Amino acid sequence: MLIRLDLDKIPVMLTIDELHRLACEKGEDTYIDPATGYQVLTSQAHLKRGICCGNVCRHCPFEYINVISPPE
Repeated sequence: MLIRLDLDKIPVMLTIDELHRLACEKGEDTYIDPATGYQVLTSQAHLKRGICCGNVCRHCPFEYINVISPPE
């Protein structure tokens, strides 16, 4: 018996970079991290804020300037 897969109906897991890019393209300030369910701010949301908040945000466009121990 052969089983035929309809690839259009199989959910695709997007990477964090893809989710971020899509959210930015839509003008959204956040997206949901599929692994944790947490809301993640986009770099655009951070730019609207205007400064680094110091919380080691995933998409910080300010190069973690206010973080005491920046990620490597």
